Amino acid sequence: MASSPTSASVMPEMIVIPDDYEAIPVSLLSIPTRYQGDVDSCLIPFGLITDRVQKLAEMVYEQYKGKELHMLCLLKGAYRFFSDLLKEISALSAAADAPDVVKLSLHFVRVKSYHNTESTGDVKISGIDLDDLAGKNVLIVEDIIDTGTTMVAFTAELQKVTPASVEVISLLVKRTPRSNGFLPHYAGFSIPDKFLVGYALDLNEVFRDLNHICIISEAGIEKYRE
Repeated sequence: MASSPTSASVMPEMIVIPDDYEAIPVSLLSIPTRYQGDVDSCLIPFGLITDRVQKLAEMVYEQYKGKELHMLCLLKGAYRFFSDLLKEISALSAAADAPDVVKLSLHFVRVKSYHNTESTGDVKISGIDLDDLAGKNVLIVEDIIDTGTTMVAFTAELQKVTPASVEVISLLVKRTPRSNGFLPHYAGFSIPDKFLVGYALDLNEVFRDLNHICIISEAGIEKYRE
């Protein structure tokens, strides 16, 4: 599939976690007692997440220093990544000379897409008036790019109001045969095709408070399946 107008033209730099990576046993890490048995292993420990977010913040700051930037948090999954990224960008900006300050505006958006075999899909957007972003620099903050379906639909809607620029930053990019080829402009980690929880990734609203990004167990899936 050809890239959308807001998809990166080249693969972004990211830490690649290979398919055969031997994930860290949860017994070696601090995991809340209530989640014991619900996760098989830890794919990305919290310390590594923190370091990578700091580096991503540096990249975003260099791109937008001296400019106005509208950051869009896609709820709910991206809220922790958004919060930590914002903190790091704000710290860099606070330490900069006045001409290099990033003037930040924050938005919180819910995006839900619907797709089936009889249509190209629909997207429901709430929490923001997209017209407010006309002529603005926009950075969409996402937790994970999986199939890319939701992001393609959302960016297509956003382009209708002609922002000055649109870029996407995602903490995770999943390697999956279901992908439509969408690429974010900035990314933290390239990950195997596993169901992950933690760092605000959830299963039916559970595990958002888990600091590490973990592979859920079959028992966990069954326990929290609706």
